[in-house]
Amino acid sequence: MTESSPLPTGPSLLRLPLTLAIFPLEGALLLPHGLLPLHIFEPRYRDMIEDALGNARMVGMIQPRGSYEQPVPDEAEVFDTGCAGRIVSFAETEDGRFMITLRGICRFRVTEELPQEQGFRRVVPDYAPFHGDLEPASEDGIDRPLLLATARAYLAVKSIECDWQAAEQASAQALVTSLAMSCPFEPGEKQALLESEDLVDRCRLLISLFEMATLAAESPSAGTRH
Repeated sequence: MTESSPLPTGPSLLRLPLTLAIFPLEGALLLPHGLLPLHIFEPRYRDMIEDALGNARMVGMIQPRGSYEQPVPDEAEVFDTGCAGRIVSFAETEDGRFMITLRGICRFRVTEELPQEQGFRRVVPDYAPFHGDLEPASEDGIDRPLLLATARAYLAVKSIECDWQAAEQASAQALVTSLAMSCPFEPGEKQALLESEDLVDRCRLLISLFEMATLAAESPSAGTRH
């Protein structure tokens, strides 16, 4: 059984594994407190999910450095920072594929990659820099009206629909997390959002990404070189 270390989360104890199976996937962003649905069909990752279900139900989402056709090669270099997620829903299809949902728990830094087990990659994660992820984030300093305004403009130019009534009612943490995870940013931009120091910094970066993308889309000379 995978070793784990107890950490407090509200009234109960959360056990974060000391070794963690990782799922390298370009463009997939999991943030603490966010929900990420995944369709698991490749045999090695089906094995990974089955193993995780018996070992704290935890999987580490991490992006590869560079672009690869799926599946990401085993030798592909990955970023130093990922996010551990807990399997909170699970369904298996008749042909053996898995439909799961991960809830983001805590970011981690890769301190060491271990030999493969059952065909999937494993690392020794360091959660210490991100223990604050286990608690509700402070929303002080978040410019909610500006976030909503820039999000509206961005989603309009991208022709993406949004339930604005739900967005208006959501907490700032839920709003920032949902927008960061669901918007079609470039992998490097998603990694920057993941590595933001805290919720306020992530919100500021998110607003900047919205503003830059909207400006580029609205400018007649966007992308033109002279």
